[in-house]
Amino acid sequence: MPQEGTAQLVQNLPRAHDPNLIVGTEGFSDAGVYRLRDDLLIVQSLDFFPPLVDDPFVFGQIAAANSLSDVYAMGAQPTTAMNIVAFPDDQLDLDILAEILRGGGERVSQAGAVVVGGHSVRDAEIKYGLSVTGVVHPQDLLTNQRAQPGDALILTKALGTGFVTTAFKSERCPDETLAAACASMAELNAAGRDAARELKANAATDVTGFGLAGHAGEMAEASGVTAVLEVHRLPILPGAAALAQQGNRNRACRSNRKFAEPRIRFEGQPDELLSEFLFDPQTSGGLLISVPQKRAEQLVARARSGGAVAACIVGAILAREAERLVIRP
Repeated sequence: MPQEGTAQLVQNLPRAHDPNLIVGTEGFSDAGVYRLRDDLLIVQSLDFFPPLVDDPFVFGQIAAANSLSDVYAMGAQPTTAMNIVAFPDDQLDLDILAEILRGGGERVSQAGAVVVGGHSVRDAEIKYGLSVTGVVHPQDLLTNQRAQPGDALILTKALGTGFVTTAFKSERCPDETLAAACASMAELNAAGRDAARELKANAATDVTGFGLAGHAGEMAEASGVTAVLEVHRLPILPGAAALAQQGNRNRACRSNRKFAEPRIRFEGQPDELLSEFLFDPQTSGGLLISVPQKRAEQLVARARSGGAVAACIVGAILAREAERLVIRP
């Protein structure tokens, strides 16, 4: 669903009035948070989607990593997961589903969590994902609502998965480019979570279908600030720029730009091709972390040492201006 439709739908949902509900549907949050004890919060999220690649095991890994990402974005540790499956068992061999579940289970195990069950339905199209529950101490909870002027913005994964998967569907994607994108999408966001917690980040979110500009804009709106993104700093997946140059854009890329642009001020002349990566919808993208500038380089180094090798500073947070986002060269 386009970002404007999702935002309107969520904002019109009835509000829960439970004092233990710490984070609900407000503020474009990545997951719900509920207080069990004064020292224990549970974090809950759900996500699933159709295959982006042909290999069922790799698809399972990517879908699971994507589902786990919302819990990591809240600073939490995933504990349990439940499979969500739509599968045409009357048309395809169940061995395909077994491989999808094996890939998902491998990522859940890598995250230190356990699969406790799930639910399946017959459908004409394969869909797979997880409902994930995590835990976090209140002092370690991260949201997208506390970015502060003077913070640096750090992104922990390279951009371009939308361009790559679109090209792959049209049989225009080199094998090595697809392999790099799959490795990135299957990568867990644990390293970014750990770095954000250790370096006392103010806010975090994960970058997925609304693109970097969309999710940075949500953070800015929820925090009452303006976010600055610097195009020359953006980390790009190997081979993705060539695919973008060839026009491998999907519908979500166009709708993300249409929704975000009225809230953006462009300064100078940002590179047109690189600017497209601001709106490219990501699957299992990295964390966008807002941290005081004095600790930004430490956070980048910590994330990279943990395996998030593409982590880098991509912008900053300003006091609220007329626009939600500022894009600079």
